[in-house]
Amino acid sequence: MKKVFVLFFLILMSNGYSQNTEISIVLKDADSNLPIEDVTVLVLKTKQNLLSNSDGIVTFVLNGVSNIQIAHTSYLAVTIRSTILKEKVNIVYLKNSVNNLDEIIITKQHPQKILKSIVENSIKKLSVPARLKVYSREFFKLNGNYSYYNDGLINFQISGKEKNFKADILVEQNRSIGLLETDVSNYLLGYNLNDIMQNYYNFKYLNSILDTRAKKEYDFLIKSYTANSDYYMMLITPLDDAKELLDDFTIIYDKKKKLIIEASSSVSPAIVAKIKDKTAVGSKNVYKSLFKTMYKYDGSNYYLISSKEEIGFEKIDKKGTNNIEIRNYFVITNFSDQKFSFNESDIFKDKTLFNKKDVILTDYWNVSGLTTTEEEQGIINSIENEH
Repeated sequence: MKKVFVLFFLILMSNGYSQNTEISIVLKDADSNLPIEDVTVLVLKTKQNLLSNSDGIVTFVLNGVSNIQIAHTSYLAVTIRSTILKEKVNIVYLKNSVNNLDEIIITKQHPQKILKSIVENSIKKLSVPARLKVYSREFFKLNGNYSYYNDGLINFQISGKEKNFKADILVEQNRSIGLLETDVSNYLLGYNLNDIMQNYYNFKYLNSILDTRAKKEYDFLIKSYTANSDYYMMLITPLDDAKELLDDFTIIYDKKKKLIIEASSSVSPAIVAKIKDKTAVGSKNVYKSLFKTMYKYDGSNYYLISSKEEIGFEKIDKKGTNNIEIRNYFVITNFSDQKFSFNESDIFKDKTLFNKKDVILTDYWNVSGLTTTEEEQGIINSIENEH
């Protein structure tokens, strides 16, 4: 495995380059040598976006020579030439730009009011119309066992504006692996494709902290972001006396352009421990919930680049309790500000890929923009073998 050191400068090499080469890059921290998750990688020749997995890996096929842009909010952004990637698997080290403690920012306005204006501006600046080619991946776990998996290449045509976004969906390819028990399948259908993109474009997942009463439920704090001097980080955490299942939120935003770059939340174990479980039939007791969305501004366009959602809950029914977990990934592999033509009959109107017949034309999952980890591939293989 060849190591490519990317610190404050790069030495670019200009040797010949093979055609249709599959390349893997492992993104690692230059100081700790640990893999870096959620690094965005843009192959300029093909305009393909990729996202590193929890092992720090991205994999793609390249025909010819290209510049490759590598970015993460906590690391120095770099651009490398594909000609320096000599091996099938290459390590690229990124320099962590966090050198000092983040300072607390004192503002005249309440941070919630600032957040509202940032959300409003972000919604306004999102590039619409837009065509997003998305790779979707979902894992389903029932009572501790992975029992279902699906993925697909999906085109979303985004139209409308501010609060009235519309997403027309066309599925290019998809596959589903596994069988689910019929009595719980309604809870294992995953995330609703018909409204998920509108939620991301309206920042719906932030509604709970934009509500007026949130000031009485959360502590709002703005800090400098030494990882990138252009950004601020807003931390929104439940107050100690919170009696509801409230998330911890982190918002990273461009302080000059007033655009959200990352938004994430998760329920802390401490909060879960304080909440009394419901026992009535039909109740859901959530014990795990998280999401992370990432947005990109490329100088002219502003759009969603990836999302990750995960939920775990216990469902109470007459026969007992079922433990259900769902994990969903979206990676926007290509963005265009052009509309594409399609017939009304081609639009996918079901909520999920759950019941859609498999359409496999290529091994799209191998060049999806999101490489499976060894653990994830093992899960997929085991589900496939069982069913």
